[in-house]
Amino acid sequence: MLLTIYFNGGSMTAGDIAAIFEHAWQTTTRHLRVLEAAGLITREKQGRMRIYRIQRKRLELARDWLAHFSTDATTREK
Repeated sequence: MLLTIYFNGGSMTAGDIAAIFEHAWQTTTRHLRVLEAAGLITREKQGRMRIYRIQRKRLELARDWLAHFSTDATTREK
């Protein structure tokens, strides 16, 4: 879902996201809630629509943390 939102300009409505995937609406909303709870997306309500936006700063933190695993810890200088 993160990639879907990213490749659609960084924000999408819940309905547009759900239309892309072939699972139940409840599954889509559950995934969106998990991503929102992790701080990777935010939700904005506009009337009946909910717009989800990627939180780039939070993703950058995750990227930086994951970068630790791209090097071998046993060969690092101490």
